[in-house]
Amino acid sequence: MEEFAPLAERIVEALLASRPRLAASAGDHRWDDRLPDLSVEAVAADRAMLVDASDALSEVDPDALDVDERVDHAMLSALVDRELFEADEIRAYEWDPLAHNPGPLLHALVARSYAPPDERLARLAGRLAAVPDALATARATLRDMPRVHAETAVGQFTGAAALVRDEVPALLAQVPALYDRVEPAATAAIAALEEFVAWLGAGLAADAGPGRDPRLGRRRWEARLWHTLDTELGAAEIQRRAWANLDRVTGEIRAAAVELVGGPADDETVRRALGLLAAEHPDDHTIVELASVTLDEASDFVRAHDLVTVVEDPCVIQEMPQFARGVAVAYCDAPGPLETADVPTFYCIAPTPADWPAHRVESFYREYNDHMIRNLTVHEAMPGHFLQLAHARRHAGPTRARAVARSGPFIEGWAVYTEELMAGLGFGGLPVRLQQLKMQLRMTINALLDQLVHCDQMTEADALALMTERGFQEEGEAAGKWRRALLTSTQLSTYFVGYSEVAGIAAARPDGVSHREWHDAMLAHDCPPPRHLRTLLGV
Repeated sequence: MEEFAPLAERIVEALLASRPRLAASAGDHRWDDRLPDLSVEAVAADRAMLVDASDALSEVDPDALDVDERVDHAMLSALVDRELFEADEIRAYEWDPLAHNPGPLLHALVARSYAPPDERLARLAGRLAAVPDALATARATLRDMPRVHAETAVGQFTGAAALVRDEVPALLAQVPALYDRVEPAATAAIAALEEFVAWLGAGLAADAGPGRDPRLGRRRWEARLWHTLDTELGAAEIQRRAWANLDRVTGEIRAAAVELVGGPADDETVRRALGLLAAEHPDDHTIVELASVTLDEASDFVRAHDLVTVVEDPCVIQEMPQFARGVAVAYCDAPGPLETADVPTFYCIAPTPADWPAHRVESFYREYNDHMIRNLTVHEAMPGHFLQLAHARRHAGPTRARAVARSGPFIEGWAVYTEELMAGLGFGGLPVRLQQLKMQLRMTINALLDQLVHCDQMTEADALALMTERGFQEEGEAAGKWRRALLTSTQLSTYFVGYSEVAGIAAARPDGVSHREWHDAMLAHDCPPPRHLRTLLGV
């Protein structure tokens, strides 16, 4: 039987080589001249690799490994099994055009100065040259697309073409000698992206129906949930806990609203309090600047309360690129754990879509008001994703397994836990506390939506009612979340389940151990599923 460490390295290497997106997110740049190959032959070869990896990992005796290797083995096995499940059961590349979007991989080469411009341009030329064939494969493969996915893809692929048209020339101007190599590839890539957008548009125009149902159904959704969460909690128990948490947080937000505006502890008082705070909000021109201010405020607060070690890594706040819009309002794009260059984290916020009417724009910014942006910055940046992922990059384990097999529930769970931590200690005062409780309601409803939409055929009207009535969400936010529930599956459950488990670990802080010491210990193991973090911490 092969020793675990070399076996793990061999499997990680195969995963990185076959998955340019995984390699890019991990910070390994050896395949930066490639796009994913989703041809029939490549998909079959990839599945064979995964089967071999699964068989080899199953022959390892975990009890013969030390605790770090045992966790690495469990995480790598879970990743391989999840990839096999996706290949056999979900097959998103056959029906989801977003699976073929080259925008993020092109943007990674333009936006991050991990290497000199000539190196990045040489790799970018390869990636651009691959776009026409990749999109030809997409057109040959995609069938019966859900309308919501096709509509979102039109915006994202249009954004990808704009990225190549508008941003590549500035990088190319730094290395004119590569013009003859890069410019033709860029021109061909733009043409292919525009052709793909036209193809999607023609399909949408020809068929006014909803297309394929984006809902997975209970069997596939529960199976995917098991792979996504890597927890012992089942779907029924998650739903039971979510409804109970919704009731608990409703009581807390009613009490906080009374403290702010007075009156009875009921929903009407909550709406009055939230309406008062919603009136103080940014717009498309000021939201990025506001996020920058709130990052400084949050960093100062974390230091003053000695909550966790603050690193000096750079964090750049910017408007979300168009190719990435249409799913989430904000995201944190951090350098991967294998990245060796000194490059920044991007905290990106999406402005409102250009075609939104004025009332929906107003609704959006009433939701993402000044106080909510403070809470959002805690989640996305400090001490949430940005700081947590900066700590994660400092982990050095026996293998690279954790660099490719990161736990979404841990990452999201930590970020939601820090919202509660910061608000509980007084960050932003009562206004932020109210927004944090509103976010707790939203996070809990996310888990309910995820399951009720995909398994129980929840209607749009019922979903919007749940969000606006029980979650006190603005109409614009609720409409966007409905789309996200259809565009994704199981990811919306990671917030609630991850928060529940991470908060439990935080509450197990031993006597005599400071917040900072315990939080640093929680962040010192990269991004393992919470159940494995308990093992690593001896909880």
